Amino acid sequence: MLKDITLGQYFPGNTFVHRLDPRTKLLMVIVYIIALFLCEWFVTYGIMLTFLAVTVAISRIRLKALFKGLKPLIFIIIFTALINLFYSDGEVLVKFWIFTITKEGIFNAFFLVLRIMLLVTGTFMLTYTTSPIALTDGIESLLSPLKKVRFPVHELAMMMSIALRFIPTLIEETDKVISAQKARGADFETGNIFRRAKALIPILIPLFVSAFRRADELATAMECRCYHGGKGRTKMKQLHYRLADLFAFLIGAAILASVIILRHYGL
Repeated sequence: MLKDITLGQYFPGNTFVHRLDPRTKLLMVIVYIIALFLCEWFVTYGIMLTFLAVTVAISRIRLKALFKGLKPLIFIIIFTALINLFYSDGEVLVKFWIFTITKEGIFNAFFLVLRIMLLVTGTFMLTYTTSPIALTDGIESLLSPLKKVRFPVHELAMMMSIALRFIPTLIEETDKVISAQKARGADFETGNIFRRAKALIPILIPLFVSAFRRADELATAMECRCYHGGKGRTKMKQLHYRLADLFAFLIGAAILASVIILRHYGL
């Protein structure tokens, strides 16, 4: 299960999506999320699904990586779908015991599952096609107006970037600790919930020790390189909007406008 978590991973490439300015991709993700939550019926969801499919095809991200990112959420997806299926008001189709299946409940469950899948897959595309350094620069640039009120924009962007960068590392470390404990005879799959929780202690302790050690090593490395925050720092690579970014903004605006108009007509 841990190996299925792909959040924070970056797949290098030289496609149109990879070459977009990180600020463009951040804003496009925001527009994508807003448009997705405005969808109501098959037509609008079809537009969002088509847009995502085209983006994935252009970026050349493997479908296997996208589906792996959804595996850890299967339980949440199924649970929310069942809640909407059995407890939605509307035209009753089937009724047994305390469960009632309505026509509206079927549509609600289907659209909710589709929305979660599109939301997770679409947001994962940001980290799949953007390096942590570029993502840090993009976040810092977008939040730069907050520097006027002395908000630590650079430090916030740096912390977010480090967190995203070390998610795959911590997952790999956790998998190694679990494998080592299993080799020593540890059992994490049998017993009641309290016994399973107690069995996690031999995993959590070395994991925390490893995480603090890595944090200390990172802090030492940053101090050795005379890092003192964002004040007075310059960038080797400056961010500049290009014609491709303008084209992406136009596509995003067209999709959002289409969803809003179609929503007005119940589509």
